[in-house]
Amino acid sequence: MLTLSAVVPCYNEEDSLSELVRRLQAVCVSEAGDSYEIVLVDDGSTDRTWAWMNVLSTRNPHLVIVKMSRNHGHQLALSAGLSVARGARIFILDADLQDPPELLPKMMKLCDDGADVVYGQRTDRSGETWFKRITSKGFYRVLEQLVDVDMPLDTGDFRLITRRVLDLVLAMPERERFFRGMVAWIGLRQVPLEYVRDARFAGETKYPLSKMLGLAASAVTGFSIRPLRIATYLGLITATLALGMLVYALTSWVMYDAVSGWTSLMIVVLFLGAVQLVVLGVMGEYIGRNFLESKQRPNFIIEQVRHQGDARSVDATGAKQSQNIHLL
Repeated sequence: MLTLSAVVPCYNEEDSLSELVRRLQAVCVSEAGDSYEIVLVDDGSTDRTWAWMNVLSTRNPHLVIVKMSRNHGHQLALSAGLSVARGARIFILDADLQDPPELLPKMMKLCDDGADVVYGQRTDRSGETWFKRITSKGFYRVLEQLVDVDMPLDTGDFRLITRRVLDLVLAMPERERFFRGMVAWIGLRQVPLEYVRDARFAGETKYPLSKMLGLAASAVTGFSIRPLRIATYLGLITATLALGMLVYALTSWVMYDAVSGWTSLMIVVLFLGAVQLVVLGVMGEYIGRNFLESKQRPNFIIEQVRHQGDARSVDATGAKQSQNIHLL
C-alpha cells in the first residue's frame, strides 16, 4: 500500500493542471518520498483537461488519471477518485488551488498525533465576491441548524483522511452523496486546521448559486428529517391561525352581521395555499431522494483509468469496490 494518495476532481481545469501537479508533487515527495500517487479525475470536461492529463501522465509515473463517462458532478467525481486511491492516507483538494497543497505537512503531523480526519477550516476567502462569501457563510450556518450531524462551520472537502475512514465512506450505499457530511457522520477523531483560502489560480468557479442550492438540498435531506418536522409545525401553526379566523368570522357574523370581504378571504386562501405548497415541496424532496435510491443504479461510471507506472487493470480496480461503482 502506498503511503499517500492525493485525489483531485477536475472539471474544465486545463489552465490549472500543470501548476496543480507541480505543487502537489513537491509536497507529496516531501511527506511520502516515492510512495505516493496523484489521482486526477476528469468529470466530463468540455475543454482540453483530459488531453493535458494524458500529457502530464506520460511524464510522471505517479499520476493516475481517471476519465468519467460523462459529467457526474463534483461529489461523484470525488467518489470515483477515492474508489481507485491506494494510499494509507488520502489528501483531498480541488483543482483550482484555492486550498493550498502546502498545508499537507501540517495535516500529516496531526494524523501522526492520532487524528483520523484533518479538515481545513477557512478563516477568510480571498479573491471571492461578496455575494459568494455571504451565501457560503449563510449556507454553513443554516446547514448547522438543520442537520442532525455535528458538521463544522466553513469547511469544504479539503482534508486528509485515513484509510479506515475512506473504507467506511466507500461502504456507504447512498446515491445522493454529500462527502463532508458522510465523513462527519462517521465520527472518530476529527480535528480542524485553520487557513486562509486563496483566490482561484485560473478559470471560474464550478459552484454557482444553483449548484450550491442543490448541494444544500442533498446535505439536508441526506442527514436530517428536521425539515419534515418544520413542515409539521407550519401545518399546526396554520391550522391554529385558520381556527382563529373561523372563530372571528363566526363571531362577526352573529354579533355584527358582518359580511366576509373578498380581501380577507383571498388572504386566508393564499396563506393556506402557500403553506401547503411549502409542506408538499419538503415532502417531495424526501420522496424524490427515496425514488433515486430505490433504482439501485451505480453511483458513477468510469470510462478509463490510466497509470504509466502500474499494470493493474480497470476490471480489478472495480472488483474490489462496492456495487455502487461501474467501470467500462
